[in-house]
Amino acid sequence: MGALVLAEGDTFTPPGAGDFELPPIFLGVTKPMILIVLSLIIIAAFFLLASRKLKVVPGKGQFAAEYVYDFARNGIAREQIGSKDFKPFVPLVLALFSFVLVNNLFGIIPIFQFPTFAHIGFPLALSLFVVYPVYHYVGFKRHGFVGYLKHATVPPGAPGPIYILLTPIEFLQKFVLNPLTLAVRVFAAMFAGHLILLVFTVAGEFLLLHAGGVFKPISVVSWLFAILMTFVEALIQVIQAYVFAVLSANYIGAALAEDH
Repeated sequence: MGALVLAEGDTFTPPGAGDFELPPIFLGVTKPMILIVLSLIIIAAFFLLASRKLKVVPGKGQFAAEYVYDFARNGIAREQIGSKDFKPFVPLVLALFSFVLVNNLFGIIPIFQFPTFAHIGFPLALSLFVVYPVYHYVGFKRHGFVGYLKHATVPPGAPGPIYILLTPIEFLQKFVLNPLTLAVRVFAAMFAGHLILLVFTVAGEFLLLHAGGVFKPISVVSWLFAILMTFVEALIQVIQAYVFAVLSANYIGAALAEDH
């Protein structure tokens, strides 16, 4: 709908940040809010149905679920947290990866066509209210209050005077910047990718309907780029889900580690 409105008239108006502010559908509930809830339903239904009748020789659904689980367990949690401590955090890592992945993929699925994490509030809430409390909680539990503060902000081996500068930087990174950069990374990728798709799609429509002469055939080129960028965006969406889960597990592993 936003693309059609933008293409009306003789002057091309490129898509911008305003196109991400979707109007409420009912009672203040917006499309991204619905997609967040829908993603939870999809993920829960997928794993529940896939694990309902487990078999030694798995079917397609069980195989897919086992593959995602094994990837989150061994490819992310074990690698980043360590073989000693990773098991309690496998459900969290699996949930983070699945949740971010589904919400990212909404951006290229017909009808949905909106990556939920293109709204900064969603990845920021996930980072600040899930990942951030978990890795600091396990750090304080493992090392004690003073011990964890020292563990997080005083890396061993540096010359004494350097700590005057190094300790505040480490504190800022561990307690302020980490959750912010975790959220901004996926938000920026989803926002930019969706905006690029909008530009090529709307430009193609404008050239076809309103441009004259030799410019009309260029609309086909614009749509071909939109199709190509859709495949690129799909790859980026998967990578960003992986990066979010990896960094979250890495923060937990760093908090639990005996060395800085």
